Amino acid sequence: MMPTILIIEDNQQNMYMLSYLLTQNNYNIIKAFNGLDGLKLAHENNPEIILIDIQLPDMDGYEICNKLRHNGLPKNTTIIAVTSYAMGGDKEKAIEAGADGYLEKPINPETFVGQMQSIINAKL
Repeated sequence: MMPTILIIEDNQQNMYMLSYLLTQNNYNIIKAFNGLDGLKLAHENNPEIILIDIQLPDMDGYEICNKLRHNGLPKNTTIIAVTSYAMGGDKEKAIEAGADGYLEKPINPETFVGQMQSIINAKL
């Protein structure tokens, strides 16, 4: 059985693209369009992987990462920031907040799943 991935993303087009790519690769998908729903769904479903946009309407992805890491989420959960924030220091800030990896938008549909899997494998 493939792992469950929680996607926390407020942009409909980005959510569609990520969901489509991951479903095509046999992942189970849970969708949240804001941080509060994302936190709730993470604790209800304990997904193996969480993809988080940094720029969300209610709280930023850094805050979500921090809350997930310090509020009972299993330690082996892989959190990946998927963001258009690409300034110097943003990757480090995401890692410091609790993300295991960082992927820039726009994503490349040809390489995204492989890049995600590399981050997951590096954590194992």
